[in-house]
Amino acid sequence: TARRKPICSLEAPEPTDCAVSEDLFRELYDKLQAPISRFECGAKCAPHNGGEPVCCSTQHAVPVVDKAEWRLLRSRSDLWHRFKPYDAAARDIVAELPSTCMAVECKGARHCERENRSLSCRAFPFFPYIDREGRFIGLSYYWIFEDRCWVISNLQVVDMQFVGEFVAAYDLLIARDKQEYEGFRDHSVSMRRVFSRWNRFIPLIGRDGGYFKVMPKTGRVLPCDPARYPTHAPYKEKVRSAAAAP
Repeated sequence: TARRKPICSLEAPEPTDCAVSEDLFRELYDKLQAPISRFECGAKCAPHNGGEPVCCSTQHAVPVVDKAEWRLLRSRSDLWHRFKPYDAAARDIVAELPSTCMAVECKGARHCERENRSLSCRAFPFFPYIDREGRFIGLSYYWIFEDRCWVISNLQVVDMQFVGEFVAAYDLLIARDKQEYEGFRDHSVSMRRVFSRWNRFIPLIGRDGGYFKVMPKTGRVLPCDPARYPTHAPYKEKVRSAAAAP
């Protein structure tokens, strides 16, 4: 099968004068430790993604870290190394990164050290959704992974402890780094534009754990039964029954 273009995490901000330090990332790691779900989601997606969880393979997603985060990761473990581009698309991704950031790669899912995951790994596939009024109101996902990430088709399995820790971590990050906030705000605008073109609502997990839908043309946020959230191939047929069993 054809190799998919790798996708960089939108954790990468433009160069900024903000003092982003190793201590900040140490705080963020302390705040966001919970697993995304009690299900082993990697076992659900790996059979459809070349045997590797989609979030653990640079064939699908290239983690991007701030250089301060890189220094912290390297001081804690030898799990991570610089990402080596394997084709023209990957070289373009690395070339387009701002000078404050770098692309990295871990040893893979079989060698995972959960306490030494990067922030983007801990959060995947979610980002903080910023509404039209500029408020961080909940979690939505990187839609480019709809066809690969099992969790995106099963948002009802996301653990509420994870949601709370995600909110605490990203409240801290966007309070400390204006450029990160602006990046997530712009990505939320892009999501509304894309989903408006697709004539689809945006699934949203609220800050306090409720389920909602965002009407992209107006920005209106309404309660939603997660059973109404769309599912995506290859998880479309068996997705609900799969979520029902560990």
